[in-house]
Amino acid sequence: MKDSIQTRCEQFIRNRDRIKENFGWENAYLYPLCAAIFTLNEKEAEGALLKNCVGILKQQTGVFSGFRSIIKLPVVSIMAVSEEPDAALARTLRVYELLKENFMASHYLPVAAVAIAQLAEEQNYEYIARRTKEIYKEMKANHPMLTSGEDSAFAALLSLSQKPNEQLITGMEQCYEILKPNFFSGNAVQSLSQVLALGDGMAAEKCSKTLALFDRLKERGYKYGTSYELPTLGVLALSEGDVRDIVSDMMEADDFLAGQKGFGAFGVGKRQRLMYAGMLVQAEYLERNTLQTAAINGTISMIVAQQAAMCAAVAAAAAASSSSSSS
Repeated sequence: MKDSIQTRCEQFIRNRDRIKENFGWENAYLYPLCAAIFTLNEKEAEGALLKNCVGILKQQTGVFSGFRSIIKLPVVSIMAVSEEPDAALARTLRVYELLKENFMASHYLPVAAVAIAQLAEEQNYEYIARRTKEIYKEMKANHPMLTSGEDSAFAALLSLSQKPNEQLITGMEQCYEILKPNFFSGNAVQSLSQVLALGDGMAAEKCSKTLALFDRLKERGYKYGTSYELPTLGVLALSEGDVRDIVSDMMEADDFLAGQKGFGAFGVGKRQRLMYAGMLVQAEYLERNTLQTAAINGTISMIVAQQAAMCAAVAAAAAASSSSSSS
């Protein structure tokens, strides 16, 4: 395994353990997600800083705020990796209030607000909030049974692009039509298509690379998840990395994680573990990524896009897990 990937994997495990030590009663799905937020930002998780951010969150939000639901720990982690947690949360809450004018409250709306607050200029918040709703309405019109609150986070990412709405929606639909026969879950395919629409290039080429990654992993005995894991595979497909190199790196990272406590037979499932291996490997290709739509470009923006996609997806899984365990 490359030294850089080894270092990143070790930091990921270290961050997960520190977060779990300080927040022992959170949903198990959230620890690796938050560890990934720190690791992809090249930060070490610190219990004192995280708890300080929790305090800030409690000061600025009410008991029943969506920011204090299942998504609280990821939001706190994003605050912690920012230079000014207070200001980062204040900007996010300002965007959230704008989004609430057009969206019902959900676990995912705070994620949309986080993405916009990190990537947009403050003077553009109102415009982007309106555009997020416009894009979401187009999604809903095309797929009324599939589109839900989870998609508001992806609509927010798409609203930051300078591609016209029509081009974004067309790109999503082209990807969806190509990919749907290959996967069972229409909802997961829609999420994957939304991620692919962020990148440049022909839909057929982006989908072909996504399927090549999936198939090559499967051929090597590493079955990639076909549910909320798919958007991460899409981000990998948008990089300029060679399919064989990406797959080889993912296999080595997955093998490393499999030997760590909590990622073996009785911990995080194989498919979720492979997804995190993909996220950690992805950093190898960030400098050469092809997310070159005007607002979504560069290493920082790609990390933010990944965070938002993962927060929405993992929050859905965590919420489902919590619901089933309490029923």
